[in-house]
Amino acid sequence: MSSSTGPVSGLPVRMPRPRQSGRHRRPEPVTAPTGAPPLVLAVPGAPGPAARRIAEEILSIARSELPGLDARIGYADAEGGAEGYPPLDAVLGYAAAQHSARISEAAASAAAAGIEAEDAPDWSRSPAAVVVPLLAGPDAAVLRRIRRSVVSSGSAFELTDTLGPHPLLAEALHVRLSEGGLSRADRARLFTVTTAADGIVLATVGGTEAAQAAGITGMLLSARLAVPVLAAALDEEGAVARAADELRAAGSRNLALAPCLIGPEADEALPSMAAKEAGCAAAEPLGAYPAIGRLVLAKYTELLGIATPSPLR
Repeated sequence: MSSSTGPVSGLPVRMPRPRQSGRHRRPEPVTAPTGAPPLVLAVPGAPGPAARRIAEEILSIARSELPGLDARIGYADAEGGAEGYPPLDAVLGYAAAQHSARISEAAASAAAAGIEAEDAPDWSRSPAAVVVPLLAGPDAAVLRRIRRSVVSSGSAFELTDTLGPHPLLAEALHVRLSEGGLSRADRARLFTVTTAADGIVLATVGGTEAAQAAGITGMLLSARLAVPVLAAALDEEGAVARAADELRAAGSRNLALAPCLIGPEADEALPSMAAKEAGCAAAEPLGAYPAIGRLVLAKYTELLGIATPSPLR
């Protein structure tokens, strides 16, 4: 594993075709480069049908944005390798074996063709896989487990940052709140929602560090809704209730809880339990909202230096 701040070098790139001329030419399709390493989505939490559905839908979005993408799912907390829920260790082990075989095959092919070693594609400079944690923000305990799997795999993997904070998370949170009738769906506020909240508790997991990171997304959400937003950790006893009390003390009367969670990383009952304790309604977790799939892909493409036609805002 390495911690890269720029594109990984040594990745063979498929050369683009000549662009068509004319005002009405179609955008050139972008596909995954030849031999690009797989994207491994590291899914936290207890494996189950709901987690698998979310992960599969997110990777479906990513594949639609980058055709040819080799994307796989590894469950960071899978135990015993239950059928349909491959542990992250096993997924990375298989990727490492494939990477080693590719390096050996390339070397043998180059030798058979009389190609000098320095002129042959150097697959060893490309990572065996790019691991993207399915987390909206930092959760130290989960990230430690993921890093342990990456390190123990015995091959060169790249581990990206978590998905947030990011403006697209604020967009997704806004949509989930509006779907629950807890905020106006449009920025212009051209119609009234009588149940719209005048204060939001942005709930996350991962303790103080995660709450601080979520606070950045919370500021972006506050700007969208023009209401105060306070972040709190669901896994810190009483944190959500304290945030709700602070909002009420500042004048908010109709509160809502917005889970800054993808879904698998926390018990699905946790947000509703916290909302009940705080005396407010709760929106749904982010789930497989399209922006989540785009963020996952962006972590992969930015690390590898792959240009896509629709960069994130």
